[in-house]
This record gives sequence, C-alpha cells and structure tokens, in this order.
Amino acid sequence: MSEGPLHGIRVLELLGIGPGPFAGMMLADLGADVLALRRPGQVPGGGGLERGRPVAGVNLKDTVTADVVRGLLPSVDVLIEGYRPGVAERLGLGPQDCHAVNPRLVYGRMTGWGQTGPLATTAGHDINYIAVTGALHAATRHGQPPTPPANLLGDFGGGGMYLVTAVLAALVERAHTGTGRVLDVAITDGTTYLTSMLYGMHRDGQWRDEAGTNLLDTGAPYYDVYECADGRHVAIGALEPQFFAALADLLGLAPEVRADRDDPARWPALREAITAAVLTRTRDEWAALATGTDACLTPVLNLSEAPRHGQALARDIFAGGMPRLPLGHATTVASAADVVRAWGVNPELADAVAQWPSASALDRGIAHA
Repeated sequence: MSEGPLHGIRVLELLGIGPGPFAGMMLADLGADVLALRRPGQVPGGGGLERGRPVAGVNLKDTVTADVVRGLLPSVDVLIEGYRPGVAERLGLGPQDCHAVNPRLVYGRMTGWGQTGPLATTAGHDINYIAVTGALHAATRHGQPPTPPANLLGDFGGGGMYLVTAVLAALVERAHTGTGRVLDVAITDGTTYLTSMLYGMHRDGQWRDEAGTNLLDTGAPYYDVYECADGRHVAIGALEPQFFAALADLLGLAPEVRADRDDPARWPALREAITAAVLTRTRDEWAALATGTDACLTPVLNLSEAPRHGQALARDIFAGGMPRLPLGHATTVASAADVVRAWGVNPELADAVAQWPSASALDRGIAHA
C-alpha cells in the first residue's frame, strides 16, 4: 500500500507480457492499489515488472474463479488486460461485461496492433510493431540494417507509457462525467505518435528517407557515437553552434575542420577529424575532460556502470539496483486478500481470493487450486 499520488485508485490487472506489466508496475509505483492476476502456466514477466503489487494465480476459464473476479469489479476503478482481441470477451470479462457491472470502470486494453485492422489478431513483438511505424527505419546508420533499440521504443515507450497516460486521462474524464471509458491502446499507435517530430520534419523536407543521412540518425557527425582508445565509446550530441564550439575546443579540432559544420558536403571530413581525435584518449578520460563543459560529450555506460554514475547517485534514481520512479513512493506489497479487503469487498469474496496461490507459489511450481 502507498500514499502516492494515485492513492485510493484500485486497479485490477490481467497480466500480459511487456507493456502491460510495465504499466501495472508504474501505476503501483504512483500509489495505486494494484492486484495482478496471472493465468496458470503463464511465464512470469521478466525483468522484475511484476514488482510493487501482489500477483495471484487464477484460472479464468474456471467458472467459480471467474465469478469471484467479476465480484471484484464493482470495487475497481481501472482494469487493464493484455490479451489478444476477443480473449477477454470469451472469458466473460470484456468491456461490455465489465461495464454492465461497473459503468465507472476505466478499461484499458494493451495490444501490439490494436483491436481492429488487418493485423489485429496476429502475433508480433516490439520489433514488428516499430518496423511498420517508420521508427525502426530511423534507427539506422547509413549503409547498415536498422538496429532495434532493445524493446524500449515499442513495448515501453509506445505501449506501457501510452497505456498509463490514457488511463490517467480517462480517470480525469471520469471525474467530470461519472462514467468510464474503453481504451484501445496499441503499440503501433503509440510508437507512431512518438515519431511525430520526424514525420513533421519529413513533411517539411527536413528529413530524408535515406537512413543515416539526417541530423538525428547519425548522419550529422556531431550527433553520433565514437570509439575511444580503450575500445569503449562516447556519445556526442553537440547540435547547437555554441555546443559544437565547446566540443571542437575540447577535441582540439582545426579551424578549417570546424568551419561550415552545417554543410553536409563537409561532414565526411568533420567525421574523420572527430573520429581521430576521440581515438586519442580513453572513454573515461574524455568523460572527465568534458565534465563541466557544454561539449555534450558523455560516456556510453553499460547496465553495470550506469547505476554508479554521479548523476544517477545524486538523483537517487536506482533502488536496490533497479530504476525507481522519481515521482513515485515506496510501496509495501500486501497479499491479494489484504488488497481486496482494503477495497471493501464482502468477506466471502476476500476469503475466496485468499485461496488463490501467490506468484511465489506459482513460480515454485505449486499447482493451481
């Protein structure tokens, strides 16, 4: 339980994978009381995304169990589900079923393609979703294939964050209208929205479809990653003229190389000069030299190094080795039964929930009751 900004908001989460659990985690970190339900045999969500709230194992195909879940609905503000289109309806937990019981419910649906369209019922993953939006093409060096940015862009940027934003907006709307809303949240939709600036630049003739030739896709030599003397890398983002001047001073670039840096015809020579300069020192030497300057040069850190960086330490953005939500509050994870008792459900329902196995029991291979 938490006293965070969403304290008092009750969320029932039908666990999916990736963006759904991320959204459930974020809502819990913001203070909502979240109860997550995992199907028997479902692989636990990776990377600790199930933290911050109790996870119970339920077989929603069992009519008695499904009736208990439906009995919780009048006490819930938000339901989020990450099933393929039609699955929740077949379980008797689709939007119409739920709104018949609780018209104030905000019902969030998290899928890759959305509830409609020619791909709606087909499988896919982050790499597929971002591929059709144009976003993956933008993550391409000239003459090389696109490089997926892990699954950060689609699953979590265009998916989980989009779902949380939509849920919060719907809760604000409900405060005025008194009724809930169905949210058809698709990773493809959210990722496309994230590319708004690129589409605007493309429309205005400021972004080319030829990968790796633009200002922000490593086409510009002052917005790229460079290898250092020790084989590690630094990131350079000296876009503005004053920041580029600071970078040029830091690297000791010759005046003739620094001139007319916005002329793409001069980019090959400038790239060659930056490459040669960066290779003269190690990554950490460059990082130390750049500290306190506006050269926009930073070390490329791995996941072992990043939590120890001075900025991360000063901002306290890791807790127990895991990123924490700066706006959020620490939560104490109660049991599923404790959560629903706090929701005020009748004792019989709470007792039934108490019989559901916990995530830890499921992960130890204990059979579903």
